[in-house]
Amino acid sequence: MDIWLVPLCALGGAIAGWLAAPLAERYFERPARWARPGVALTMAVTFGALAWRFAGRAELPAFLYLAAVGSLLAFVDVAVKRLPDPYTLPSYLIGPALLCVAVLTGGRPVRLGHAAIGLAVLWVLYAVQHLVAPGAIGWGDVKLSGVLGLYLGWLGAAAWWLGVLAGFVLGGLYAAALLITRRGSRKTEIPFGPFMLAGALAGILLTG
Repeated sequence: MDIWLVPLCALGGAIAGWLAAPLAERYFERPARWARPGVALTMAVTFGALAWRFAGRAELPAFLYLAAVGSLLAFVDVAVKRLPDPYTLPSYLIGPALLCVAVLTGGRPVRLGHAAIGLAVLWVLYAVQHLVAPGAIGWGDVKLSGVLGLYLGWLGAAAWWLGVLAGFVLGGLYAAALLITRRGSRKTEIPFGPFMLAGALAGILLTG
């Protein structure tokens, strides 16, 4: 492993997060002092973790892009319970393009097929949930799910299943904690995007 790549990517993530934080803050209803250092720290940690996971592998840039976009989406969702289209929809083009570059520079072409299947299946899974319980799963969650399914599918079935299940488990634990502490009710709307992203990160880091 090129161990030097981990701190280098972590530093790059911190700088990128500090500079990109205003792209998240533009959606906030009020200024938040924690946003810029929070985004910077999140990108630093995720960039470093992904560099450790994919050091020397062609798909690292694709996953760093996911970490950058995912960090912005998580903070926006926490602040205003939204997953803005300008960050989710372009990822349906940028993500596959970066993964195609990974194939051209040494990756396995079959992974593109797995990624496409992962995208389609997870998108349908979330779309059905949205139709059945729109109050629990928003349309923004559906759009994010396809992006996460793409990356998890690239890594294979084990990563896909772990990433999906971990997202639901983490979201369920948070909802249960709100009920136990009486800080929310069964009708309380929670930002589910951060849990989807955290679950996907678990699937990415803990498999393969």
